[in-house]
Amino acid sequence: MNEAAVRAAFRDQARSCRDLGSPLTARVCDLLADCLRHDSGAVARRVLDWRGDPSSSADSVPLRLCGGLHALVLRGAAPALARAYASGRVDAALLLSVLTAHEACLLRWLDSPPQTNEVARSAAIIAAARFLAQRCGLPLRALELGASAGLNLNFAHYHLRPAHAQPGAHADRPASDQGAGVTLRPRWDGQFPAGEFRLAEAEGVDLRPVDPVADRLRLQAYCWADQSARLARLRGALDLARVFPPQVAQGDAGDWLIARLAKAAPGRVTFVCHTVAAQYFPEATQGVCAAALQAAAARAGPDAPLAHFAMESDGCGPGAALSLRLWNGAVHGWSLGRADFHGRWVSWHPAPLPSGL
Repeated sequence: MNEAAVRAAFRDQARSCRDLGSPLTARVCDLLADCLRHDSGAVARRVLDWRGDPSSSADSVPLRLCGGLHALVLRGAAPALARAYASGRVDAALLLSVLTAHEACLLRWLDSPPQTNEVARSAAIIAAARFLAQRCGLPLRALELGASAGLNLNFAHYHLRPAHAQPGAHADRPASDQGAGVTLRPRWDGQFPAGEFRLAEAEGVDLRPVDPVADRLRLQAYCWADQSARLARLRGALDLARVFPPQVAQGDAGDWLIARLAKAAPGRVTFVCHTVAAQYFPEATQGVCAAALQAAAARAGPDAPLAHFAMESDGCGPGAALSLRLWNGAVHGWSLGRADFHGRWVSWHPAPLPSGL
């Protein structure tokens, strides 16, 4: 890839940040797209000479560098940058001075892909769990693919109090009072799903799991600096993870799912879920996951149903598509609506899919 592709990646990331409500990160990306030069130091040279695809669909170089810059702010290591972030007034000269003053640290941040765990996506998971509970009445056995730090495995401990829910709708009650610090408030369009659900067990898998305790700074750094409510929600989820440590295995999602689905779970709904993760799986892994679900579906019945919930981009509208399939001796499928990639809004309009497909 050449220098032009790197600059295009920063500009494209800036557009995404604006769309997702982070004008500060958008400005940082725009400034870096324009001001980076080969004589600006080792960090600039590493970025401009990137070996690979720098775009958001591959190596996400802009987010690697933005994460490193935010980490400096969070650690108190770059006071001038922290003041600029707080005021929303960042300039190119300041960014270039930080790149050279903190070369060793920022070069390390460029070594690894971004690791995020967007807690607000749990709003869609909770809604799907309630929708499923209405139809099965059994406790859930949750299996999350691409779980990162596993913060969304604690969805049963979060409050869901959507804005603009239909009159009479009530919020989810978390499984324990420790969830009081994690409240999800998406803008809600459509009927709010009624009822309760029970979560019997939850575990996940990720190719590069993140430790919510040891990697706390890393997760916060990839949360955009001007989104204070999002950052506060993440910190609450990280605190809760100390009380309810998520169980996330390291490995390929396909191999892990085969092994987990081979274990019978009588009296429970096996609830396979993933949120904005499948697009990052290799094609072979996607195929193995699909085959594993089909094989397990053939064994599912009313006493041990299988469900598959996905919140994934489909290129057909704003945000991600929400879909749910259920095998309980018959085959059912629903398009549940759409949700913002960062969970800021949910459009909840369940409709059956033809022939449950």
